[in-house]
Amino acid sequence: MTEPTNNQLKPMPEDWKRALAVVAHPDDLEYGCSAAIASWTDGGREVTYVLATRGEAGIDTLEPEKCGPLREQEQRASAAVVGVTEVEFLDHKDGVVEYGTALRRDIAAAIRRHRPELVITLNHRDTWGGVAWNTPDHVAVGRATLDAAGDAGNRWIFPELGLEPWNGVRWVAVAGSNAPTHAVDATPGMERAVLSLLEHRTYIEVLTDEDPETYVRSFLSGYARSTGERFGGKPAVAFELFSR
Repeated sequence: MTEPTNNQLKPMPEDWKRALAVVAHPDDLEYGCSAAIASWTDGGREVTYVLATRGEAGIDTLEPEKCGPLREQEQRASAAVVGVTEVEFLDHKDGVVEYGTALRRDIAAAIRRHRPELVITLNHRDTWGGVAWNTPDHVAVGRATLDAAGDAGNRWIFPELGLEPWNGVRWVAVAGSNAPTHAVDATPGMERAVLSLLEHRTYIEVLTDEDPETYVRSFLSGYARSTGERFGGKPAVAFELFSR
């Protein structure tokens, strides 16, 4: 059962130094939580991105072999806008990502390499707020990330990776959740969030006939204002926070 919508969201924890954001596609973080990431990197925290795919199947008019490298380039530029310099791709196939041990292994390996205290992912549930059906890639990657946070700390799971276990993940934060519990003030990072999403111009221009900047600014600011109704009236980015 989800929380009543009038419940106030709590501030996200601040006593951490490293975060790892794991999502399915280029632009997932920019639609979901880049205003928060900009604020975190401003504060000296280290954030790394890991993407399961290169988004190569995301544009109908562009063949995957051309689309993938272009969307990778846009993602790296987008990450840089919010202070993220390290972006990794796991090379699972866009559109047909499968939940299972192979995906869990790849994400657990990334967690062991980067040793984050906070892991961030995107909505792993069937729907977006009970209104729109979620994609299989988002569901698979989100669920695998929640599981891999535990896998990474167990030396007897995926020992073939040859990496020291990391049991230091203290929280997994899910952006775009139907049942958020915590939030971050979006105001300091909003302008860079807009510029970050605009780096995905190739994708945005086939997604909407609206002017890209008008579309991006309206989408992000509208979401932040709506979330802010449960965060003391401040525009905000929401997360469902799972402690470990």
